[in-house]
Amino acid sequence: MKRCVIPALCLGLLSATAAKADTTTGSQAFSMSRVQQTAGQYGQHIGSNVRGMDPLGSLGGNVGYKNTGSGNIGAFNSGTGNVGAFNGNDNTSATSGNHNTGAFNGNGNTGEYDGNTNVGAFNGNYNGGSFNGNGNAGAFNGNFNGRGNR
Repeated sequence: MKRCVIPALCLGLLSATAAKADTTTGSQAFSMSRVQQTAGQYGQHIGSNVRGMDPLGSLGGNVGYKNTGSGNIGAFNSGTGNVGAFNGNDNTSATSGNHNTGAFNGNGNTGEYDGNTNVGAFNGNYNGGSFNGNGNAGAFNGNFNGRGNR
């Protein structure tokens, strides 16, 4: 019996409020089309703001802690476009250790174009020469290649 009373009271309260709103405004207070229109306007406004902003611009292209280079997100990243932590550090060339996602990727490379675009963990580290340890996914890939070419 109690289960029926509470919903009935709530429905009665909503009906009375809606009737009062209708009488005071002289029209339907909240039509579904008006709600959809307002939500659509807010959605367009928010979308244009998001498209127009540069989330990394105010922080010099780095978000996180102790990042250097540009476009890094996370902590202790160097180079360009790294996301995660401890990516792109201690490379001798600016073309090494870039665009890594995960952790401990693209570090300690000598030469050029080493340890780039790795995803996962512990990829593309400590390569020598050129074009070593790139494009790995997973863990512990593309490490210690070409060390004799220092």
